[in-house]
Amino acid sequence: MSGSTGSGTGTGSGTKTDGRVERGNQTRRLVLGRTMDIASVEGLEGLSLGRIATELNLSKSGVFALFGSKEELQLATIRAAVAVFADRVVTPLEDVPPGARRVRELCRNWLTYSSDRVFSGGCFFYAVSAEFDARTGPVHDAVARTRHDWTAYMERALTEARAVGDFVEDLDVEQLAFEVIALMEAANAQSVLFGDTRTYARAERGITARLRASATDRGLAGMDNA
Repeated sequence: MSGSTGSGTGTGSGTKTDGRVERGNQTRRLVLGRTMDIASVEGLEGLSLGRIATELNLSKSGVFALFGSKEELQLATIRAAVAVFADRVVTPLEDVPPGARRVRELCRNWLTYSSDRVFSGGCFFYAVSAEFDARTGPVHDAVARTRHDWTAYMERALTEARAVGDFVEDLDVEQLAFEVIALMEAANAQSVLFGDTRTYARAERGITARLRASATDRGLAGMDNA
């Protein structure tokens, strides 16, 4: 009898716990969806636990329980934005083999991510980098790490493409990555500032021309099929 009662109580307790956890996860996703949009427009300093609670009709104590501080809310927002970026820009390329085609599609994915306004203010990372580039502290470090990781990913894609024979052997990978990313970010910045979506087509033409200038015949064929 006691064993039966204990089992029932345990199951009920577990169900209640699972329900609270799921509600907490749902609230967390709701909050971060809003904070990513705010930060892309107003910056990470535009975030506060009180503001988010008010806007989303949540209890401030509940939001505080999830994040604990403004800084943790900022850091969680950056982590959430990284996941969204990866899903839109990187994950679609999982089945594309290393090469010039992969590099070109990676660039196209980035331009689409910005032009589609996945985040209201354009590229989330461009916005928060301008905000925190001259600061110090954990939030600055987190922002800097995301920028470093993105540059490293682009450089790795170019290095792998060179290794399979799609780019010339003496390709300066760091320089080409710098130029390609600069064109992407220029398109993002001008589009956001002036509302001119034509900047994305200009950026794609410039990126394509720069990639083709360093590509081998094999790489050119791969890009033509992209």
